[in-house]
Amino acid sequence: MIQIRKVTVDNLKIGMYVSSLDRPWLETPFALQGFLLKSQRDIDKISKFCEFVYVDFEKSEVAEQTTKKRSAPVSRPRKTRQELFPNRSLSDYRDAGQFGDEYPKARQAITTLTTGVTNIFDSVSKGSGLDVVKVKRSVEPMVESITRNPDACIWLARMKQADTYTYQHSIGCSIWAVALGRQLGLPKPDLRSLAIGGLLFDVGKLQVDKELIDAKRKLTDQEFQTVQSHVNLGLDAVKKSGLMNKDVLEMIEYHHERHDGSGYPKGLKGDQIPIFARIAAIVDCYDAITSHRSYAKALPPSMAIKMLYEWRDIDFQAELVEEFIQAVGIYPAGTLVELSSGQVGVVLSEYRTRRLRPKVMILLDANKNPVMDVQTINLLEMTHAEDGQPLDIVNSLEPDAYGIDMAGIQL
Repeated sequence: MIQIRKVTVDNLKIGMYVSSLDRPWLETPFALQGFLLKSQRDIDKISKFCEFVYVDFEKSEVAEQTTKKRSAPVSRPRKTRQELFPNRSLSDYRDAGQFGDEYPKARQAITTLTTGVTNIFDSVSKGSGLDVVKVKRSVEPMVESITRNPDACIWLARMKQADTYTYQHSIGCSIWAVALGRQLGLPKPDLRSLAIGGLLFDVGKLQVDKELIDAKRKLTDQEFQTVQSHVNLGLDAVKKSGLMNKDVLEMIEYHHERHDGSGYPKGLKGDQIPIFARIAAIVDCYDAITSHRSYAKALPPSMAIKMLYEWRDIDFQAELVEEFIQAVGIYPAGTLVELSSGQVGVVLSEYRTRRLRPKVMILLDANKNPVMDVQTINLLEMTHAEDGQPLDIVNSLEPDAYGIDMAGIQL
């Protein structure tokens, strides 16, 4: 049962326990990271800084039913993968190697992708055209790596290689989109389309005032419309480049549409939204909420997955959300986790059939001190700690928990 829910500030009530904000706590005047709303004054204070917060109903003094929240449509028959992609020949992918074997290849692939994105986006920012050939060359090694074994690229996506959020986000979305496409069994040409679409669906933001994109305050209606214009700006830029791939163009145009019709630019709903754009919407949201942004702190992957699951058939098509969860898991490679022993480590790789028992590299001991000799434990094999107690993952952590520098982790 999911207990943490996203609540808009106009739906806050006295007695709710606010566990997280839509921006870093340090950018607000609140002294405590998590507190109970005791008065209307508390609610008014939050409204000055946030558009929404996350409420923990286990710690709240009001029932969850008191919130006004969008409800999912009446239960409907689930579609099979083949029904989602009636004109595609789908097939199951099998891992072609272990994480350790794929990692050096994936690292080179992400280096190629990062270098390509930096050059491509810098050129667009300066008013030059989009180099389609360079885009295609940049994504190809990553697509091949994820096809063989997605864990290594997923690890590197969690490491956030690029210097700015826009670049990081584009790289991350490209990786998540291909990972989901692989899970769905889409053929290689479609994986390439997903890679390119994931890389480019936010390219229009490079032509929007950076102060608006990175604003830490609530935008005015006019400013929000300006930010929304990145969709058409991106679409125009890609069309001018000569890239006419229908799936890519639809990812750019419709990645902000929502299953219930609440999105933009056209308010499409359900099957009206092209299938590749539905995929783009999911990976866009997941990468955003698991990344540090100028106005919000990164959420642990497990919480992000719970939120996506909660938003099935509200924001995103249920079948695709469930496939995405299968693709990346609750604890994807690169996730910081705390074990029942008190130790802290980073997930190296998962077992497709045992998502809760991955391989973990131990970074901190039970007292949260750095370990001298880094060790890797396989939770599928090591089920108990030295004291005989069951050994499990009890929590996933924010990427910088306990001062850990994710980018500095060496394999």
